[in-house]
Amino acid sequence: MNRKTLVLPAVVGLLAPVLVACGATDGGSGSGDAIVVGTTDQFTATKDAPAPLDPAYAYDTGAWNVLRQTVQTLMHSPRGGGEPVPDAAQSCTFTDNASESYRCKLRSGLKFADGTPVTAEDVKFSIERVLDIDADNGTAALLSNIDTIEANGDEVVFHLSTPDATFPYKLSTPAAGIVSKKKYAAKQLREGFEIDGSGPYTMRAETRDNQISKVVFSKNPEYKGDLKVHNDRIELRSFPDSESMGKALESGDIDMMTRAMSPEQIKDLSENPKEGIELTEMPGLEIRYLAFNTNDPSVKSKAVRQAMAAVVDRGQIAGQVYGATAEPLYSLIPTSIAAHTNSFYNKYGDPSPKKAAAILGDANITTPVKLKLHYTTDHYGEGTAKEFEALRDQLNATKLFDVSIEGAEWEKFRPAQKAGDYAVYGLGWFPDFPDPDNYIAPFLDKGNFLNSPYASDVARSLIPQSRRESDRTAASQAFTKMQEIVARDVPVLPLWQGKQYVAARSDVTGVEWALNSSSDLQLWELGRGTA
Repeated sequence: MNRKTLVLPAVVGLLAPVLVACGATDGGSGSGDAIVVGTTDQFTATKDAPAPLDPAYAYDTGAWNVLRQTVQTLMHSPRGGGEPVPDAAQSCTFTDNASESYRCKLRSGLKFADGTPVTAEDVKFSIERVLDIDADNGTAALLSNIDTIEANGDEVVFHLSTPDATFPYKLSTPAAGIVSKKKYAAKQLREGFEIDGSGPYTMRAETRDNQISKVVFSKNPEYKGDLKVHNDRIELRSFPDSESMGKALESGDIDMMTRAMSPEQIKDLSENPKEGIELTEMPGLEIRYLAFNTNDPSVKSKAVRQAMAAVVDRGQIAGQVYGATAEPLYSLIPTSIAAHTNSFYNKYGDPSPKKAAAILGDANITTPVKLKLHYTTDHYGEGTAKEFEALRDQLNATKLFDVSIEGAEWEKFRPAQKAGDYAVYGLGWFPDFPDPDNYIAPFLDKGNFLNSPYASDVARSLIPQSRRESDRTAASQAFTKMQEIVARDVPVLPLWQGKQYVAARSDVTGVEWALNSSSDLQLWELGRGTA
């Protein structure tokens, strides 16, 4: 049976949060007391990544969630999703029918937090800086189709090398954050944890051993933009694991906890509600996948990767490890994004050791194939280790593979992965913006996020072709073809897509808007009220 016919793509902008317990009434912070938010995201400055919060380098959800509070962008994602709307800009529009020239007019009176005016030249400087530095984290690839930028008075014009209907979304990401040339060098990353911008908050980081323990966000009196800030101060505290974060919420030390809650915590709070704590389920677009260094001898043969795709049981992983918080995924593009197809299921069907053995046999691959699967121990939550244990056991049970697993902290894992040290490794993806392009280009385009040696000339020709379509449903044919290419060549192996949850004290308001579907943390939505 072809599962493609079973999936009805959702309109992401219409997805709504679900309160598992009754919510508090709307209100503002009023008292001025800090609302304390917990996270298991770790913010560390290392020799390999000395500038984790520089917009020219940062390209992970945790760092972006700090930058979104402090660094302003021309556009931003509106509450509830949908097409980006102006923030630092007063207006933005394509000036041609080909989506190759994009003009923005700045709001009047824009200032950085230190009182310095924000100008069109600052916008030009900031984005050219990202492209000039071209950090190895993949950030610049998001803006790589910019040819030239003009700054004239209060207007900025972007001339694109190829048509790109998704460009307004890219201008809403922290990669396009506006910074001051007084504080940021043009061709050098800003090391450490300082951020200076014109966003809704200023920030102060408390550190220990080159790692952030707490970030204090204070309402920026100079902010002029589209966002309504419902509080005066937020503290973001970093915890080593979800268990300690959960205990802090129960004891009242924090008011809300976000990513990454463990599946066990979510199940417990859902089935056994705690007095004064509410669990909110929100739409999520996170995916998890295995990726391959296709130059490594152990997986260089496409047959090895295809055989793995033929035997991995996504349903077992999602059900046994993550429960109701995850569902199997058969494409890089999740089911709730238009243009999704179940390309992997269509090609490989249900898990079949017999089919995998035939694939390996036809390619004259000696079995068992010895592999080591690598994962990060501290970036996605405690479920990751159990997930990789399940993958190991599934593959070894076929007798076609001899698999071991190895975990490493993110600060060591990510540099090693980018350097090509791992043949097979697991990662997650939280989209930069909710469009099928952002589930394809970061993995298949030049300068991709994975630093992958894999290249498909056909896919790389289809990516710019798909961006020509301002009606994104008209690009579906190109995305269908690209998903088929991924299923055939298996440079990455999609595993599951997840929901996201927030737990908060009952007097905190705005919780249902604190995370959007792309896992963007929107702390300005939080306030205090009465139950």
